[in-house]
Amino acid sequence: MSCGEHHDVDCSEILQRVYVFIDNELEDASTEEIRQHLEECAPCLDEYDLERCVKKLVHRSCGSDHAPDALRQKILLRLTRIQVETSITTTD
Repeated sequence: MSCGEHHDVDCSEILQRVYVFIDNELEDASTEEIRQHLEECAPCLDEYDLERCVKKLVHRSCGSDHAPDALRQKILLRLTRIQVETSITTTD
C-alpha cells in the first residue's frame, strides 16, 4: 500500500508491523517511527484505526485477542462496508 506521499518508511512496512504496534510490543525506536508515520499518513492511520477496532471487537466477542480467520474476515468486510457507506453519506 502506498498513499502517494514520500515517507521515510514505506506504508507497506508500517502496516506489516501495525499489529505488534497495537499490542505495544515494539522497541521504542520502532514505536516512534510508526507513530510519526501515522501522524503524516491518513490512509495508514485509517488502516490502523480499522485494525484496532477489529481487535477490540474480537476481544469483546471472543474473550481473547485472536479470532478465527473466518470471523476476522467477516468483521473486516463489515467494517469496510460501514466505512464506505459513511464516506458516501458524508460526501453527498
